[in-house]
This record gives sequence, structure tokens and C-alpha cells, in this order.
Amino acid sequence: MFNTVLFSVDQSREAREAAETVANLVKTHNSRLVLLSVVEKPTEGEDKPQSGVMTSAEAVAKLLQGAQALFAEKGIEADVIEREGMPSFTICDVADEVNADLIVMGCRGLGLTSEGASESVTTLVINLAPCPVLIIP
Repeated sequence: MFNTVLFSVDQSREAREAAETVANLVKTHNSRLVLLSVVEKPTEGEDKPQSGVMTSAEAVAKLLQGAQALFAEKGIEADVIEREGMPSFTICDVADEVNADLIVMGCRGLGLTSEGASESVTTLVINLAPCPVLIIP
């Protein structure tokens, strides 16, 4: 059913907690696991990146190595992809490239309020994704 699962990882607690669900899902369906993290450049005119925005390629590479090692401990081999860009669009583009059957993301809940709903990465991915999206709270 889910031949390829794309797991979008960042430095959030929610992404770390979603890893257990991803591991169970991948094992149950004998899926290929692709880990993705996006280096986000600050928007033009922004002096300091927003809190939680991953702007360092080195930090993203270290995060992906750690995630890959975590899944390896569970007996799951994972491919890793590091990209630069806007997270929501990049996640959807990569899902299309790897023919993902499912995108899994942790949700910080920031986009669940009316003022943040239209701009949250989660909401944009749900609306633009080429496949189903599983959001782990």
C-alpha cells in the first residue's frame, strides 16, 4: 500500500515523536523510507531567521544523519535528501520526485489557529501534496 514513505524531519519535538509512528508504518508495509530536511533561507529583508527555521546546511546534515541512525537502530534503511528552499513546496516536489505514496510530518500546531492556518507548512503540504499526508500531532 505504501511503497515509499517520505518523512519530513526538522528539529521539532513533534518530528522526533513522529519517528516511532514512521518506523511502525514502514515495518508494517515493508516500505522504502526517504528522510527529507529542508534548509530554509531567510526571506528577503529579514535580518534574523524565525525561531525553528533551519537555515544551516550543517545543522540539517547532522539532523539527517541522526535520523538515519535512529532508524538504522530499528533495522530500517533510510535514504536521505537535503534540499534548499521553501519547506512546503520542497516537500511536495520531493514527494513527486521519489514517487512517494505517503508523506509523514509532525505538526507543531502553529498552523491550527485561524491566523496561521493558510501559511503553515503543514496546511500548504496538505493542499499541494501529490499523495496522502499523515500528520502526527
